[in-house]
Amino acid sequence: MSYGSYLALDTLLSAQQPVSRHHDEMLFIIQHQTSELWLKLMLHELRAVRVQLAADNLRAAMKGVARIKHIQRSLTEQWSILATLTPSEYVQFRGDLGAASGFQSYQYRAVEFMLGNKNAGMLKVFDANPPARAMLAVILKQTSIYDEFLALLARRGFAVPAELLARDVTKAHVFNPAVVEAVRVVYEQPDDHWDLYEACEELVDLEDNFQLWRFRHVATVKRIIGMKAGTGGSSGVGFLQRALDLTFFPELYAVRTEIGN
Repeated sequence: MSYGSYLALDTLLSAQQPVSRHHDEMLFIIQHQTSELWLKLMLHELRAVRVQLAADNLRAAMKGVARIKHIQRSLTEQWSILATLTPSEYVQFRGDLGAASGFQSYQYRAVEFMLGNKNAGMLKVFDANPPARAMLAVILKQTSIYDEFLALLARRGFAVPAELLARDVTKAHVFNPAVVEAVRVVYEQPDDHWDLYEACEELVDLEDNFQLWRFRHVATVKRIIGMKAGTGGSSGVGFLQRALDLTFFPELYAVRTEIGN
């Protein structure tokens, strides 16, 4: 076995096939391909985190979250490379992309599903890609990592509402004030619940990183195409800006208002 054969470099390095003759399209392709590789690793780690939480292995789960946070930093930093693509450079090959759009990234959608932003309506976007649709359909019906974390809190004796533990997991988690009160106990008594206290902060880090990635995405797209519609019929910057309002773990943020009151 050689380095090249182990990494399948012949396959990997032949996967960059520009559809135009413009020099800067290679940057665009590699940016998105490497992002998909990092998303693949993130999904690999999220699946393991979910299993560890369900098995009450909180420390192992948080080790996985720590790795995911580093993956997120790499994904976020990559936007600075794409931002070197100027509007006049991008317009040279943008028309050749046809209906291709980052909105069609099924791995990105899978990450959002695993973090709790479920939306069954998104499956139809992937009707033309049955394997991707099937993968998303499976994840849609599974608990998210936040569902599993709340279930772990309940097993530890915290007052997580029973209806929340038995909810329809194909839908996005909805803010529940009772969860804020449960988490408040963790934050007000950190020495008694240190691993849970640390886990809450790790999850907040994960969401903060995700929001930073979204912001850099918006900023980069605005820098390159301004307020134009995105490829594939998406609304471009407007759509991306609305995503900044989404949250995965609302109670972990809301509890901050309650501490000390």
